[in-house]
Amino acid sequence: MPAADTYRNSESISDAAARSPTGLTPAERDMLVGVGVVKATLPGEHLFRRGDAGQSLYLIDTGEVRLSFEDGQSDKVLGPGQYFGELSVFIGQHRRYASAVVETAGALYEITRPAFQSLLTSEPVIVAQFMQRSFAYLVAGEHQLVLSLKRRNEDLMQTLDSLRQTRSELSVAQQLVRSDDLTGLANRRGLYRFLDELSRYPLAGEQLAVLLVDIDAFKRINDISGHLVGDSALRAVADELRRHAGPMDLPCRLGGDEFALVLRVVDEGDLANRALGLIEAVRSMRLPSLLNKQLTVSVGGTFCSDPGGWSTWYSQADAALYEAKRAGGDRWRLAL
Repeated sequence: MPAADTYRNSESISDAAARSPTGLTPAERDMLVGVGVVKATLPGEHLFRRGDAGQSLYLIDTGEVRLSFEDGQSDKVLGPGQYFGELSVFIGQHRRYASAVVETAGALYEITRPAFQSLLTSEPVIVAQFMQRSFAYLVAGEHQLVLSLKRRNEDLMQTLDSLRQTRSELSVAQQLVRSDDLTGLANRRGLYRFLDELSRYPLAGEQLAVLLVDIDAFKRINDISGHLVGDSALRAVADELRRHAGPMDLPCRLGGDEFALVLRVVDEGDLANRALGLIEAVRSMRLPSLLNKQLTVSVGGTFCSDPGGWSTWYSQADAALYEAKRAGGDRWRLAL
C-alpha cells in the first residue's frame, strides 16, 4: 500500500496527531499530503542541522524524528502524524533553530515552500487555520523558552550572588588575618604583604623610609593603670599613626607597644617633619584614663635604600629607636 494511503487509513494515528500541538486535522493532513513528496528515512540521518537555511516543511508518515534544540532545552521526539520545520514555508529562508535526526526508520512527506505557496490559492481557509494554530504553538513554545531562560538567569544570578558573598567573606577573612585585632592596623602579615607589592607602585622621585614607634614607659602604664588603660593608649597611638599616613603609606603594629610606619618621603627633611609631627601629636593627646599624665613616643627612622630588605631596615631603625630612648624618649633619631 502506498505511503499516502497508509497515512489516510491510519485513523488511530490521525486522532492522536490531531490532539498533539504538532498534529494535524484530517483536512490539514490531506492538504499537505496532496502536495508533499514521500521520502524514506533511516536511523541517524540528519534531515537538517541547527543554523541551516530552511526550505521545507516535514510531515511524519511512519517512524520517529528527534529535534535537538540545545540552549538548555530538552529534545523532542515526534512521531506519525506530526510535522516540523513549518517556519521555512511560512516566512521563507529561515535558519533552523534545531537539528532534526531520524530516530527510527520510516517515511515522511517533504513539502517545499513553492508547494505550500500553491495551497494559499487552492486551500486558503485550511491554510489560514493551519498557520494560525501553528503560530499559536510557536508563540507558546517561545514563551516557555523565555520562562526557562528567565529561570536559568535567576539561578545564575543567585550563583553569582553566592560567589560574590563568598569572595567578600574571603576578603574579610584575609583582611582579618592581616590586621591587628586591637588597633585595626596591619599586623606583620599585612606588612609583609605590603612589602611584596611595593614593586607594583613606582616611587616616582620619592624615597621609601621606615619609622619605628615605641610608647615610652609603656610597661609602667600597664603596671600602674592596668591593661585596659594600656590598650586605650595603644589604640590612641594607632589612630595618630593612621592620621599621619599618606595614601601610599602603611601604618602597622608589630607587637606589644611597637609600631611601624612605612612611608614615602622626598628627602631627610621630609622624613624629620613626619617623625616630629607624629611625636608632637601624641604628646598633645590627653587620655582621661591616664589621669592627665602625658603620653609620649620615641621614634627611630631609616631610609630603605639597602637591598637587604625588611630585616636590614628594621635593624637600622631599631638601633636609631634605641638611641632616642636612651636620650630620654619623646624624640626621634635617624639611622646613620
